[in-house]
Amino acid sequence: MPAWNHWYHVTSNTYGTWLPGDPRGWRERGHKKHVDGDYKSPPPPGCGDAQHRRSRGLLVKPPVHLDIAQREIAGRAVVEMLFQQTIEVLTVSLGAVHLHILARFPDAQVRPKVGRAKKHACFTLRDDGFRGRLWETGSGVVPIADRQHQLNVFAYIVRHGEEGAWVWTFREGLYWKKSEDV
Repeated sequence: MPAWNHWYHVTSNTYGTWLPGDPRGWRERGHKKHVDGDYKSPPPPGCGDAQHRRSRGLLVKPPVHLDIAQREIAGRAVVEMLFQQTIEVLTVSLGAVHLHILARFPDAQVRPKVGRAKKHACFTLRDDGFRGRLWETGSGVVPIADRQHQLNVFAYIVRHGEEGAWVWTFREGLYWKKSEDV
């Protein structure tokens, strides 16, 4: 399905926070194995326990959970790099483990451009003392179907602020205010 006016909803996770066998549901890469359920209606209890244990055992470091200050630093870095790539961004939210972006990618090169933004966030956090891998590989990309879908996704992303996520919208621009200045 082509994206309406080149708008996309992009999601990504921090390292090690959503693994194969997760009780919230998961998908095999390339859908090699059918898995019942998803995050809205999880698979039956115990369905992927062995796979989840194995996945956790394969992690080379603990899962990454961002604190409030790290969310803001990394979130700003994502927004800045998307703007540097001339991407029109409506909103971004970054919680402890989950990133959401609603943006227009005119050339449909969504994953490479989001990848650069995630890389920039990682390097920016390193300047602040973070060490190690920050993001899971890849991103989920959902084309926006129409204006109503865009409005629904915008509201959905902004609501993550109620759960403690750092949230930015186009209304704020790039002139950052420090949290303590507000």
